[in-house]
Amino acid sequence: MLPAHWTFRLPFALLATCALSGCPSLAERGGPPPSADRAAALEAQGDEAGAARVYEDLAGQNTGADRNGYLLRAARGYLAARRTDDAARVLASTESSLSAEQSAERALLRAQLAREQAPSHGGTSVPTPTPAAAAMPDHEPHIALLLPVTGRAAGAAIAVREGFMTAFYQAPAPGRLAVRVYDTGTMSVADAVGAATRAGAEFIVGPLTREEVTAAADIPGRHVPLLALNFLSSERTAPAQFYQYALSPEDEARLVAQRVLQDHHARGVAIVPAGDWGARVLSAFRQELTAGGGDLISSEMIDTARTDFSSSITAVLRINDSTSRARRLEAVLGTKLTFEPRRRADIGFIFAPAQANIERLLRPQLRFHYAGDIATYATSDAFEPDARANEDLEGLMFPDMPWMLGGDLADAVRSAAHDAWPTGGPHRGRLFAFGFDAYRLGVALRNPGVSGTVSIEGLTGRLTLDSERRVRRELGWAQLHNGELRPLPPT
Repeated sequence: MLPAHWTFRLPFALLATCALSGCPSLAERGGPPPSADRAAALEAQGDEAGAARVYEDLAGQNTGADRNGYLLRAARGYLAARRTDDAARVLASTESSLSAEQSAERALLRAQLAREQAPSHGGTSVPTPTPAAAAMPDHEPHIALLLPVTGRAAGAAIAVREGFMTAFYQAPAPGRLAVRVYDTGTMSVADAVGAATRAGAEFIVGPLTREEVTAAADIPGRHVPLLALNFLSSERTAPAQFYQYALSPEDEARLVAQRVLQDHHARGVAIVPAGDWGARVLSAFRQELTAGGGDLISSEMIDTARTDFSSSITAVLRINDSTSRARRLEAVLGTKLTFEPRRRADIGFIFAPAQANIERLLRPQLRFHYAGDIATYATSDAFEPDARANEDLEGLMFPDMPWMLGGDLADAVRSAAHDAWPTGGPHRGRLFAFGFDAYRLGVALRNPGVSGTVSIEGLTGRLTLDSERRVRRELGWAQLHNGELRPLPPT
């Protein structure tokens, strides 16, 4: 179990560390046998070095992924205790068979170690965020970041944390509050909010998942202002001082419907993945299109467990109708006709949202079935920065954030991060940008008297607040040609 919260501060000067010979194991000291509970208890008491030694002993009793996991926890503890030599030693002991999550965590810890070992110097580089706790009073003003950095959502949470802390380190130092990360993977949302409030949090950012956000809205009584990193259901009214920010596919679907109408396409069809995601996206698109005077004349769901979507495509395009007419005519004439099936002629657009791997299968099949010349739109989920793979998406149009499409802020952040991170900087992941903007929103919203006047040019779009304290994003538009992005004029 990890500590209930981690504290992020500006880098401190390198402190003296003990040599390996001066760090006997628990077994050598005749202490209690190593256990995860014992390590957690030491962490709760503030003895990070003692906890790290227990984790290191546990690593010696395990193999494979469990061993690597304990070594990474030991490295975190040693870094928190400012014992960089020991942190470097245990990181070097990790094996090559790390999971994707463990590899990402090791990269973060190595970057933190490099920063701790480097001489202090000025500059504007972006240090790598990592859970390195420094001495901090139990009650001090701070921004609380609630994320499930352990558990099934850890990968997404870590990416958000990286972006959040990158924005923190880029912000001007004067007046900058400390940041404490509360792990909702090891404590309930209510406990995390309570702990953050008692510890002096002036603003809370998080939690992340839909379930956690609902739990946060259910907490009775008043607490400090909170920016949830997901949306409540549309039927739910948010409590006071409860802001909501999300990378919502439904919002993007509404933007696509607006773009379709502005491109003068009144009638069209939709092909979406079967399941909850596809149903929500289709519903949002249909509502916005209909409200604007458009007409969705047909829609089909595709089974993403398969690779052949021909039956859904031919149904939505009514190619089967053309084939049936030809067969009836052959029966009347008593002869075989030379025939090429045709799609229905009244389709002005196709809305085909899907994840990138599905979109790369769907778009070529639409072309095969005589629909390659129809204006086709998707959400940003269809795009990943891979020029060779994206050649199959020729002509696809979609909205996306500046972090993916490029822009002055995105280029500046990527350049600074690339210079500061030993691993070459963050990937072009949208969750990194989401975390970056979450920090900037938190800073803006904690200022008294903000109301609905927030307007931020962010990595995830131009951010504003609506009347229900939801953050709305204005996005750019792009179209793929030969695998490369081409910007489209704004709507």
